[in-house]
Amino acid sequence: MYKIGIDIGGTFTDLVLLNDTTGELVFGKTLTTYHNPAGGIITGITDLLNRAELHLNDIDMIVHGTTLVTNAIFERKGAKTGLITTRGFEDVLEIGREYRYDIYDLQITMPDPLIPRNLRLGITERIDFQGNVLTPLLETEIASVVDELVGKGVQAIAVCLLQSFANPVHERRVGDFIQRHYPAISVSLSVDIMPEIREYERTSTTVLNAYVQPLIDRYFNALQNQLTALGFKGAVRIMVSNGRLTTLGEAQRKPIQLLESGPAGGAMAGVFFGKLTGHTDIATFDMGGTTAKTSLIFNHQPEITNEFEAARVRRFKQGSGLPVRIPVIDINEIGAGGSSIAYVDKLGLLKVGPESATSDPGPACYGRGGTRPTVTDCDLLLGYLNEAFFLGGTIRLDKEAAQQAIEEHIARPLGISVQQAAMGVHRIVNENMANAARVHILDKGHDPRNYSLLAFGGAGPVHAFDVARLLGSPELIIPTGAGVASALGFLVSPTAYECVRSYVNHVASIDWIRLNDLLAEMEEEGYAFLEKAGHKSADAMVSRSAGMRYVGQGHEIAVKIPNGILSAVSAEEIEANFREEYELRFGRTIAKAAIEAVSWRVIVSCPSVLFKPKQREINTTYRIGDRDFSGLKGYRQVYYMGDDVPCACPVYDRYKIRPNDYLSGPVIIEEIESTVVIGRHAYVRMDEHRNLIVSLRR
Repeated sequence: MYKIGIDIGGTFTDLVLLNDTTGELVFGKTLTTYHNPAGGIITGITDLLNRAELHLNDIDMIVHGTTLVTNAIFERKGAKTGLITTRGFEDVLEIGREYRYDIYDLQITMPDPLIPRNLRLGITERIDFQGNVLTPLLETEIASVVDELVGKGVQAIAVCLLQSFANPVHERRVGDFIQRHYPAISVSLSVDIMPEIREYERTSTTVLNAYVQPLIDRYFNALQNQLTALGFKGAVRIMVSNGRLTTLGEAQRKPIQLLESGPAGGAMAGVFFGKLTGHTDIATFDMGGTTAKTSLIFNHQPEITNEFEAARVRRFKQGSGLPVRIPVIDINEIGAGGSSIAYVDKLGLLKVGPESATSDPGPACYGRGGTRPTVTDCDLLLGYLNEAFFLGGTIRLDKEAAQQAIEEHIARPLGISVQQAAMGVHRIVNENMANAARVHILDKGHDPRNYSLLAFGGAGPVHAFDVARLLGSPELIIPTGAGVASALGFLVSPTAYECVRSYVNHVASIDWIRLNDLLAEMEEEGYAFLEKAGHKSADAMVSRSAGMRYVGQGHEIAVKIPNGILSAVSAEEIEANFREEYELRFGRTIAKAAIEAVSWRVIVSCPSVLFKPKQREINTTYRIGDRDFSGLKGYRQVYYMGDDVPCACPVYDRYKIRPNDYLSGPVIIEEIESTVVIGRHAYVRMDEHRNLIVSLRR
């Protein structure tokens, strides 16, 4: 079976072709086309298949991740959307949590709701927290409210009624009415999107889903039509934010799940390579053109959170965005990438990011009109990048343009040399990324010095050595296909279905019959999804978890729940699991405090994909004189941290290095999709799967 993974990033679109019988891989990378992402995908696929000597009708599956949802919300380019809610709750989106993300900012700006007040309408109805109907819903009022919204030109409607997670009857009636009378209108019901407690988060998540649904429908329909016209007859799978795959139809029904689909692929690549290299626990470092992301893999599983934000007013300031309550791999993200712009601020301090030059115009050295210095420009002047071999030579870098940008905007204002300015940018961005990764890992109750660092992304291997040293990591791993690892992560992720329901109760007094019925209902829903997607339910795996807390607390933590029929005997194991998880996170437990469960979650998934990767041989030959130096391409003048003058650094072709070959730093290893930079006092070994293992112990 041939599969293609496609990851559309902020600067580059990455592609990976996999023969999952032989493990053979072919990689591709092209600049992202913002104006026409589907067209960019077709161009990338065509080039990839030409190099692999295959046709599109040979491909059995395409797995796709996209930033389209994130961009639409951030740029406010979604559909005109209306909200129907319980009368009296029309302003929930404005009121929020009354939380100030910066208590000292007197000019604080909060994100505006995606739906203006005149498109948020209330309807007379009420259901209590136990699901009992207190005020019946009238059909005439449904018609009146829906007709008013349609008359105002909405393209999508979000429906979020009070306590609908306990009894969805009223929401279902509103949704059925809209679909019967206005089938062209997209409808999102909170009971389908987020059937949990917390009114504000549930409303916000449902609104966000409705807001992007028409856009995603058009995009996926256009992509499917183009692929079909070119002869594609296989299945399309979409990466969702929790690191699993879903069908095209499910992605169109719940597009909000795609919010972090690209970064999730990187984390799943971390799981795959952790298993392949024998690492149960590993930290991932994904540095692309626009951002750098860190995630923690613990016991071969990524950390999952259900609290996330979109379209932050201050991009990296927690609490300044629109809340989204969906399962997301917990990824720490900062504005540090190859295209991040370096500048001198009003106080005369050198700063890097978060503003990015993206792919258009891109760094100054791209020669596409960019004039401001970026991290990539500095890496080029320091000697880390080969101006004639960037992306295998498909983009020739302009060193003079990079030098001019750095001199004009950094070196001259600070009164330093161009090399000092470039090294300053390099050190600052490395410190920023290392600090963010350190805080993220410590927040999880772990010590970064105990975790090997897996580095990937186009710019990741260039900066990973210094970041790993700053973190105190014992080992650095640069996997095969590091420059396109997120796309590879798509191909090793399982197809799965996740359900969640709210049932709040003390663990000691749970109605076990009710709970078992609830869990069985969710599992059956998951099995039905997999069967419809073409998978055998007999091969499926089920995992359960619960959102739990001590009674009186306001937030929960995810706790593993045993499979099978639960009973009062299970309470002891569930509470023990909670205490263990709580102590891991917070370093203590609360004696004699009662424990309660708030929500219950079930994941039904296919087995994960595991294979031995084998990159297709690249026809490159590098010789010095008449002798082949086992991949040695030559030497380059390179500045390392602390150097006043450059050193003659050996440069190797990664495709020519053999398994179990050793190299000593300093050394640079080049491949088409990325460049690996290794400093002093380290040695590099290529393992049997062609991953580079860098020992950092002096």
